[in-house]
Amino acid sequence: MASMAILMMLLLSTELVSGKVVQFIFGDSLSDVGNNNHLTRSLARANLPWYGIDFGNGLPNGRYCNGRTVADIIGDETGLPRPPAFLDDSLSEDVILVKGVNFASGGGGILNDTGSLFVQRFCFYKQIELFQGTQELIQRKIGKAAADKFFKEARYVVALGSNDFINNFLLPIYKDSWKYSDSGFINYLMSTLENQLKLLHSLGARQLIVFGLGPMGCIPLQRILSSSGDCQDRTNKLALGFNKAASKLLDNLSKTLPNANYKFGDAYDVVGNVIDNPHQYGFNNSDSPCCSFGQIRPALTCIPVSTLCTDRSKYVFWDEYHPSDKANEIIANEIIRKLGFLRPNATNAPSPSPADAPSSD
Repeated sequence: MASMAILMMLLLSTELVSGKVVQFIFGDSLSDVGNNNHLTRSLARANLPWYGIDFGNGLPNGRYCNGRTVADIIGDETGLPRPPAFLDDSLSEDVILVKGVNFASGGGGILNDTGSLFVQRFCFYKQIELFQGTQELIQRKIGKAAADKFFKEARYVVALGSNDFINNFLLPIYKDSWKYSDSGFINYLMSTLENQLKLLHSLGARQLIVFGLGPMGCIPLQRILSSSGDCQDRTNKLALGFNKAASKLLDNLSKTLPNANYKFGDAYDVVGNVIDNPHQYGFNNSDSPCCSFGQIRPALTCIPVSTLCTDRSKYVFWDEYHPSDKANEIIANEIIRKLGFLRPNATNAPSPSPADAPSSD
């Protein structure tokens, strides 16, 4: 009987890792699916109505959106399962082997100091540390050789950088705002990001995409800083500078790191076009949030007494920071188009629409 039990465990482990490709996601609030909701002292949590109103049962699920994130949609369209948050109560070794893990944390950045005003959040280095712990769990579960194969076949998403500007460099309370020039700060970010991506490579990351930044100066939170309500030109130039440098970095890493297929997902132009010409994409508002607190701006996050726009599909922005589900879909489809993603799990069909998807994903 004991030998039969051991055989069954081996067969189960083999089934879990045989050709199953999962995602490991590192990011900020644009990709967080619930980690910050478990950080009790964090000031950046999407745990209030009306977050998640168009996803699953309509209750807050940790996404800073009315529906799906860009990573959700790309995974759905390419046949990859939606990884649960690292701090999700249901996370286990078996779940990791089937779905992967999402380490993204609202307020997090490439730099350790970024987002410190939110008190609790996972910076990129902390997320990588949590990933290392995850690897150790899987190695103990299925053995080092099988674990190495599993992690090398996985897909990796890195979606960070906007907080390093919005909640660091552009705020005078941070020393980086007076320590660096605009170009100097971007160089600092790139040197840090290079070390982080090399560390991920040493941990097995071979198929990796870094999401670029959109027109950050056009988010409602930035527009409100201008008496005219226009986009902040300097902030947008910082995003463009980041994208140019990051694209070059990813190209160099792909050429120099063994077996690395590192890509840069840039949707800046299409998002800019959506903002400039919203009606061409079915929107009627691209400068203010759907979820707002009347004339009190910025309200920063949705709260239970916030007022929702009449038609959420007509707004580019969900709140002061984050795009709506429909806008995220446009961004995701642009990245898929540019990078020509294929479906690694051939038998997987796309996940359900946000209205039908289970809220626990």
